[in-house]
Amino acid sequence: MRAKRIDANQNEIVNQLRKIGASVFITSMVGKGFPDIVVGLRGINFLIELKDSSKPNSAKKLTADEQAFFDTWQGTVYKCETFHEILQIISKQYKT
Repeated sequence: MRAKRIDANQNEIVNQLRKIGASVFITSMVGKGFPDIVVGLRGINFLIELKDSSKPNSAKKLTADEQAFFDTWQGTVYKCETFHEILQIISKQYKT
């Protein structure tokens, strides 16, 4: 079994999230389309699939397993490329 490669931006994003006080659990090794990280902040969890913004659009598409997860998960899951995208998602959640 081959280990799943992580996106080049994952460590940086995880570090930035932890600096703002978020709990981050790295789940990229789970596979089967499960998102790369689970972020918890002020009582809310966020499932986030990370994609590397420096790659071409074709490399940022969801894999078949990821797409199946997005299509069948009955909660909310996000696809993000940057820390700022994640911050926007978090901010919107707390405004509602």
